Amino acid sequence: MDVMPKWADVILIPLISILLAAILSAVVILAIGENPWDALKLMVNGALGSTYGWGYTLYYATNFIFTGLAVSIAFHARMFNIGGEGQALIGGLGVALACLFIPWPHWTLALVGAAVMAALFGAAWAAIPAFLQAKRGSHIVITTIMFNFIAAALLNYLLIGALKVPGSMEPATAKFPEATHLPSFQDMFNFGETTFFRGAPANVSFFVGIAACVALWALIWRTRLGYEIRSFGHSESAAKYAGISPTKIIMVAMLISGGLAGMMAINNVQGEAERLVLNAVEGAGFIGIAVALMGRSHPFGVFLAALLFGFLYQGGAELALWTSIPRELIIVIQALVILFTGALDNMVRMPLERLFLALRRAKNEGRTV
Repeated sequence: MDVMPKWADVILIPLISILLAAILSAVVILAIGENPWDALKLMVNGALGSTYGWGYTLYYATNFIFTGLAVSIAFHARMFNIGGEGQALIGGLGVALACLFIPWPHWTLALVGAAVMAALFGAAWAAIPAFLQAKRGSHIVITTIMFNFIAAALLNYLLIGALKVPGSMEPATAKFPEATHLPSFQDMFNFGETTFFRGAPANVSFFVGIAACVALWALIWRTRLGYEIRSFGHSESAAKYAGISPTKIIMVAMLISGGLAGMMAINNVQGEAERLVLNAVEGAGFIGIAVALMGRSHPFGVFLAALLFGFLYQGGAELALWTSIPRELIIVIQALVILFTGALDNMVRMPLERLFLALRRAKNEGRTV
C-alpha cells in the first residue's frame, strides 16, 4: 500500500514545491529592490494577459511538451536521457533536409514528412547511446551528454559548410519553401477584422504535441510494450525472469525518446524560424528533464508542467523587458522551480509521507477502539 494517496503525489507535492520556489524567488526579487507582487502581476499579464502573450507561452510549451515526453518515456524504463538537446538538434537537421530537398505540394504533407524525418533523425541519434548501454554497459547519462556536444559540433560544421546559403555569412540554411510553412495561430484564428495571437510564433505543431501526449499515454498504459517498459523500469531482474529482453526495452525506449525529442524541431525550425539556425533548441532539451520530473513522467502531467515552464519563459522575458530585474535573475527563478520540483523533491515528500502515515494510523486506531 502506498504511503500517500495518488492525488497527493501528483498534485499536492508539485504545488507545494512551486509555492516554496515562488516564496524564495519573491525574497530574491525583494532583495534587489523590486516589488515581488508587481513582478508577479507583470509576469501573469505578459504571459497570459493577451493572445499575444498566450501565443508565446504556448510556443515555448510546445517545445517542452516534446522534450518532456522524451525524458518521461526513458524514465519509465529507468533511464536518464540527458541527450534531448542533441536529439532535438539532429531532429532539426532532418526537418531542414525534408523541407529543403523534397518539393511538398502542401503544408499538411510537409508537416507529416518533416515530423517523420525529425523523429527518424532524433531516434537514430539516440540509438547509439542506447546500443552502448544495452550491449557494452556504458552509462546512458555520460553517453547522451557527450552526444549533445557532438550534435552541436556537427550542426555547426554543416551550417558553415554544406547547408550554408552561398554568399551569406550567417550560419543558417536557406528559407524553407512557402509550401512547407506551417499555419500560425494568427493564421488559424483570424476572423476578419478580429485577429488573435498577432505576431506570436505559436503554430499548428502545438496540436501535434497534444496528440503526442495522448499517443504516449496509450502506449505506456494500454499496450503490451508499455507494460514491458514499466515492468523493466520497476525491476530489471523481475522483468528478465518474466522473459522481457533488457536489450529490446533499452533500445525501443531510447528510440521513442529520441524520436520525440527530434519532433520538437517541427515547432521551432519548421513552424517558427522556417529555416535551420545555430542553437535552435535554446536549452529546451534540458528543461524537458524538469518538465518530466514535475509531471511525474505522466503525459498529462508533462503537458501541465510544459505550460508552467512556458509561462515562466514568457513571463520572465516580460520582466526583463519592463523592469530592472536582470535576465540572469529570471534564469535563477526558473532554476529555483527546477530545484524544488526535482533535486529537493524529497524535502517536501518525506514530511508529507510522515503526515499521511500518522493520519492513517490514527484512523486505524479509531476503528479498533
